[in-house]
Amino acid sequence: MTPRSHEHPVNSERVAVARDGVLSVADAGRLAGLLGMLADPVRSRILFALVSVEELCVGDLALALDVTEDQVSYGLKMLRLAGLLSFRKDGRMVFYRLRDGFPHQLLEHCLRQLLTIATPRGAAPAAPGADTNPGAGPDLLTSAALGDGPDQEADRAGS
Repeated sequence: MTPRSHEHPVNSERVAVARDGVLSVADAGRLAGLLGMLADPVRSRILFALVSVEELCVGDLALALDVTEDQVSYGLKMLRLAGLLSFRKDGRMVFYRLRDGFPHQLLEHCLRQLLTIATPRGAAPAAPGADTNPGAGPDLLTSAALGDGPDQEADRAGS
């Protein structure tokens, strides 16, 4: 059986509409890579910190996030290589900011909303229309749901 043939009846109109709205395989791969940038707690927190202020240096970001400068530096490097950040130098200081055109709404609306609807650790998924836990933060999510490993889970536990 091919992916486009099924033995059960389907709504061909809905299938056509869904097919038109689906990302290409290449775009889906790029999006997965970018979303993978957010799978690390330090990198995602860097983005949220930078959406709150115009720019910060490594040391100030480390203070804001309560992590080491090494953790911030590596996170900044990865985000910069992904094209999400820009920087400027002022003497020996380097200041990082979100790249022009960065979709601030992605962080402030979409991702914060995901935290409110995500299933907290140990809880059963909410029934459709049921209240969610608005206090659930990233530390309440399972590492499997975040797609990260023991190193990132240890980072979350230490936050």
